[in-house]
Amino acid sequence: MTRLLLIRHGETDWNVAGRWQGQTDVPLNARGRAQAVALVSQLAGTPLAAIYSSDLSRARETAEILAQSVGLSVQVDPRLREIDLGEWEGLLATDIQARYADLLVQRRIDPFSVFPPGGETAAFALARARAALKDIVQRHAPGPVALISHGFLLALLRLHFTGQSVSQLWTLIPPNCEPVELSV
Repeated sequence: MTRLLLIRHGETDWNVAGRWQGQTDVPLNARGRAQAVALVSQLAGTPLAAIYSSDLSRARETAEILAQSVGLSVQVDPRLREIDLGEWEGLLATDIQARYADLLVQRRIDPFSVFPPGGETAAFALARARAALKDIVQRHAPGPVALISHGFLLALLRLHFTGQSVSQLWTLIPPNCEPVELSV
């Protein structure tokens, strides 16, 4: 078993505006950087074996703030990127609802098969994240390992490893910079 600390990156301006980010490389805002600093205090005393991050700047910067405080380097893995939302990236939820209402409903029901135009399914995103986790677990058992990634991808991992119903997926998206412990 390896103890993982799943951590969603700090806040971005697109989070505040309600824009769907996906794989668009949006940086942290000032509050997001402050959340990352607060994360350092929250994890004080936790002896981390490693810190992994998505290659997108919002996750990488969050990870670098944590890594600097504990004397580790960040190991960047693009397989930890957020799900690719294709044409939905940069749009507000209300815009997506207005333009793609039927597809959005289908995706909420079956995100493992239904994808945004030009994007990827949850099944594809989960497969690449699981491959990354397999490598991480082999290198760092028993951990703990901090994994800084993105809301939907972390929710997919939580769903997969806890065996909850797909209907719970949307409730498993963690708040920015709040660690969720998972043993794999």
